[in-house]
Parts: sequence; C-alpha cells; structure tokens
Amino acid sequence: MTTASVLLTVSTTWSANNDICEKEERVGRCLKNIAEVAAHELRETPATKEQAIRIMRDWIQKNNDIKNIRQDESFLLRFLRHKKYSIPMAQQTLLKYLSLKKYYHDIFTNLDCEDPKIKEILDNGYIAVSPVRDSKGRRVIVYNMGKFDATKFGCWDMCRAHMIVYEALMEDPIDQIFGFTHVGDGFGSTTAHVTTWNPVDFARLIKWGEQSVPMRHKEFQLVNVPAALKYIIDFAKSKVSTKISERLHIYTSIKNLHNHVDVACLPTAYGGHIPLQDMIEYTRNLLVEKRQMTLALDKMEIISTAGIISSRNPTNTKGNGVSIEGSFRKLEID
Repeated sequence: MTTASVLLTVSTTWSANNDICEKEERVGRCLKNIAEVAAHELRETPATKEQAIRIMRDWIQKNNDIKNIRQDESFLLRFLRHKKYSIPMAQQTLLKYLSLKKYYHDIFTNLDCEDPKIKEILDNGYIAVSPVRDSKGRRVIVYNMGKFDATKFGCWDMCRAHMIVYEALMEDPIDQIFGFTHVGDGFGSTTAHVTTWNPVDFARLIKWGEQSVPMRHKEFQLVNVPAALKYIIDFAKSKVSTKISERLHIYTSIKNLHNHVDVACLPTAYGGHIPLQDMIEYTRNLLVEKRQMTLALDKMEIISTAGIISSRNPTNTKGNGVSIEGSFRKLEID
C-alpha cells in the first residue's frame, strides 16, 4: 500500500489561505486503506472493534473504583488502539491515565486554552501542530524550546501546554491509528529550561506518561540540542521503554533533519513550507474546537487505584520506582 492511497498528495507550497488543506486531506483519504492500516498495525476489524467497545463499557459500568468515565467510542478507542486491542492492557492504561491525572492534579485538570498562561505559551509558538501530516499519515507536532520563556513560566506550565494539545489530538481517530511524529528544535535553550525541573517529577512524568497517556509515538526527531539538554534527553531515555528510546533521534543540523522528516510538514524556520504563525493559528483553532471536550475530562474520577496491576502503586510516594540523586541545577548550557 502506498502513501498516496492513504492520503492526498501533500502540496509542496503553503499559504495562509491554504487552511483548507486539512479538510481536503480528510475528504481525500481512502477509508478502506485507513481500515487496512488499522487492521495491520492494530489488529482492528469492525467485529473486534464493536466487541471491544462493548466489553470496555460493561467493565466501566461495573467498576466501583472509577466514576463518571466517558463511554463514547472515541474515548474508549484511545486506549484500545493504543494497546492494539488487548482489552486488559487497555483497561490498565485507562486506570493509570486517571491515576496520573489525580496524582498531578495541577497539570492535568482545568486544561483551558483560554487560560492566560497556556494561551501565551501557545501564542509564542513553543508547541504547535502542523496542518500537514507526514508521508506516513502521522500527525506532526513541532516544539521550539527557544519560544518557551523559562524565566516567566515553570515546568508545570510547560506540561500543561503539552497536555492540552495532546488531549485534543487524541480525540482524532486518524491520529489514534497513524500516531505522532514529534519534531523539536533545541535552539535557544538556556540553563533556566533545565533547572526549572525537579529531577524526581521529571522522571515520574516521563515514565508514567508513557504508561498512562494513550498516544502512539512513532518518531522523535530533534535538532540543535546543546550538551546539557542532551543530558536531560539521555536521562529521559533511561526512563522509557526500549521501543520509545529507539525512536528518538538527534541531528546536528536542519539539513540532516530534512533527510528524515518531510519538509512539507515543517515550519519555514526549519526550512519547511509553513509559516510558524500559521501553525500557531491552526493549533489555536483546534484547541478552541475541542475546548469543552477537554474541560469535561475533569468530571472523570478514580476513587481507588487498587485495580492497577503494578509492583508499585503510583499514589504511594514510598514506592514510586524513581530514585534520583542530585539536581539538574548543576548543569550548564554550552
């Protein structure tokens, strides 16, 4: 199956008036071939999908440890597709997702795109969604470290900006199937970007985030990474699975990055075709569209974590599986 059979060919030019690209892309997708990708990569068929959703709903309705859980197809498919229709694993991921939201309440609740801090971070272009998917149909998320004012905002603000974008994208069935390509530029990183983090929280969020947030991370492509920031990246790699670690790549130049990421998906600052401001506006519109859905996620509750199968309970601070000595504050940006 070729990429062209899944998506319309992406234009190599972009203009501010070309925001219909996403609409044309959606209309032009061949639903049959999207179903083929879902079947090949996720073991999804109409029959297994229907049955799995029914089982998940029945489990939710009978589970006294959770409350007010969404039971619509889109929400349940986040977890089923993430775990390739292993129902027990999907159930565990849902419980861990709710537990993570409860444990880090300040990060994961009241994710409002109208919140002044979140709005400023997004308007500055720290994290933006490309309106053009890559050649494999994946959603491309762009990160500009130099656009994050670490003297004004802290690590929790950074996390909230990430999560409001991620929650909106996880609703998209195409994103659930094809997954995500992350492209990050470390240019402009300062010591403040590193020292804003507490190493224990950083390790927890990296490790638990992989286990709890149902996103199919397919590629992490990074460029212009200074030495101290690379130290943090290497530290993060030690906390995630081998599969995710092997999908992270660092390049020394934009030219090298172009050999691995479709230029048509990138902002002009990366040598791509799309002005960053267009990406910012596209992201803004996406978040406004999903605003009520995102805020409504706060209604869901986990009353007890007893159902989480783990050697360590994430709500138990004595056995969190994270042991880190020292601090990032000793690091310097070269």
